[in-house]
Amino acid sequence: MAVYKSDREQALAKAAVAQMGECDVIPTPENFELFYAFASGEHPAVTQVIAAMIAHKTQFTPEILSDLRLRCLSGARAARSMDTVGTGMSKVIDSVMTRLEATTRHATAYTNTLSAASGELDASQSPDDMRKLVEDLIAATKAMESRTRSLEGELQKSSEQVTELRGKLDDVRKESLTDPLTNIANRKAFDAAMESAMLAQAEGDTVALMMCDIDHFKKFNDSWGHQTGDQVLRLVANCLSDNLKGRDTAARYGGEEFGVILRGTDLANAINVADQIRLAVQGRKLVKKSTGDVLGTITISIGVSQFAPGDTVEAVIRRADACLYGAKQNGRNMVLGENDARMAKMESSAA
Repeated sequence: MAVYKSDREQALAKAAVAQMGECDVIPTPENFELFYAFASGEHPAVTQVIAAMIAHKTQFTPEILSDLRLRCLSGARAARSMDTVGTGMSKVIDSVMTRLEATTRHATAYTNTLSAASGELDASQSPDDMRKLVEDLIAATKAMESRTRSLEGELQKSSEQVTELRGKLDDVRKESLTDPLTNIANRKAFDAAMESAMLAQAEGDTVALMMCDIDHFKKFNDSWGHQTGDQVLRLVANCLSDNLKGRDTAARYGGEEFGVILRGTDLANAINVADQIRLAVQGRKLVKKSTGDVLGTITISIGVSQFAPGDTVEAVIRRADACLYGAKQNGRNMVLGENDARMAKMESSAA
């Protein structure tokens, strides 16, 4: 079985290198990881994208390869990192337990030596016997001191290893909660932040939610390609991050939609923040990196709701989404709050 696995891995490696040559891709370790994943078929997203690019004879630029690694392999890399940290932690724990068990045995033996010596102490012993007994006790005590110092050194070393592993574990945790394309919170982190916000609201905190969507995003992708679409997503994410304070959470909710949780902010102030973000996005020019051409401006539509007593997460999101839909229906590039008169008209029309 092991031989079969080794033969298969060698065959996949050869296939990956050959495919890189056919696609005129520089054989770096990072690119090899991508094409090995393509050859193995273990990452459907990688297989689908690379197969489509080969079929359409699309050039594999460094930018495309970098984005593909970021999009498709970051999750698998995080899982491998978690396995590595877990294995490292297990080894440290096993090492400490082995040392402690050995020390317990040595301490028991030392106690037995002291007990035996205590039983031998009587007036009938000769000076030579007494000297021998004392020498044995001194030797046993020094041996115990040496083992104790050794244990302290081992425990210090293990403590440092645990600190290092804890840092790596924290890095993996952060990676698992971050959208790799935009470098802001992902949907998993957003869901957790919403639950936390619900608890804060129940304790008296004021919380608002913004749901944002990029206007005509499909047009950007169709006209300029997914690379430009990715650039648009990053630009909007940066504008969100630049206009928020420490306790707020900006997340990529899905596709071209973003969610923003505003802690300590009522509806009126949240609408003001949303409009600042809308203007910030509108004020940025989209430039094609490869040519320097200005492709135009980006606009976003935003719906805003406020957490209310008795709300569920789904209810808050549903109201913000309804406002977002209202902003789209009323012309896009605007902010609509749940208290806006236009929302009441839309609800009356729907009824």
